[in-house]
Amino acid sequence: MRKPDRLVAGILLMLALLAISATAPAEPPALILADVYRDGIDPRGYWVSEKLDGVRAYWDGRRLYFRSGHPVPAPAWFSQDFPAVPLDGELWLGRGGFERLSGIVRKAAPVDAEWRQVRYLLFELPAGAGTFDERKDRLRRLVAEAGIPWLQAVEQFRVDDRKALKARLDDVVAGGGEGLMLHRADALYAAGRSDDLVKLKPYLDREARVVAHLPGKGRHAGRLGALLVEDPDGRRFRVGTGFSDAERENPPPLGSLITYRYRGQTAKGLPRFPSYLRQRDEF
Repeated sequence: MRKPDRLVAGILLMLALLAISATAPAEPPALILADVYRDGIDPRGYWVSEKLDGVRAYWDGRRLYFRSGHPVPAPAWFSQDFPAVPLDGELWLGRGGFERLSGIVRKAAPVDAEWRQVRYLLFELPAGAGTFDERKDRLRRLVAEAGIPWLQAVEQFRVDDRKALKARLDDVVAGGGEGLMLHRADALYAAGRSDDLVKLKPYLDREARVVAHLPGKGRHAGRLGALLVEDPDGRRFRVGTGFSDAERENPPPLGSLITYRYRGQTAKGLPRFPSYLRQRDEF
């Protein structure tokens, strides 16, 4: 190869490596995660908000990321005037809009008209100083100062007791919502899962990784009978109900993440009566 050719090849290789590094996912951000509400928790010490069935998104002050660490392929105008501080929230279309939202935000080439429908609803200032009481007020001020219609703070409210909490849950679910989130008012920001943030839903749900497709019997012969899945703690169990006929014909692929519903746990810590809900996008 002649020297100019080697020079050109070297430049092309360098540009290719830069392109790869620019699109490579970062480490997943260290964010606060929700535990499950239990009867011993007194809701009077918490701020409460609706649980949004959206796509979690983290703004690091310069760029928007999915919880996985992959960049969100949003149009440049969507985030160009966001505050230059870390923000945490959900991309949202409204109640019942998750499937359509998922289709919008996964497109490598974003469609402006679709993104005009998306809102970024904020509920936290990651690693922010002070209690949640203070952080939520600071968050509302940041949103007001930004003046961006699709950038909004999640509405937070208080309840007097468990009866009032249950009534609010019933109202949200009756209106097509998923449930409630409770954020402890005096909690300092700490990444990970704890009672600082808990979710309350009319059913329990969690995520697990698909490790095998188990064949069906009887009327399900020749297609999926159950999924063998593994939870984050390495425990394996079967999920055999909740599938449509189409999902049994074309089940979630091996390695994919699913959400399942269940009714408490066995003595061994496994979910009781797990039922398939949907495949989760990891973006």
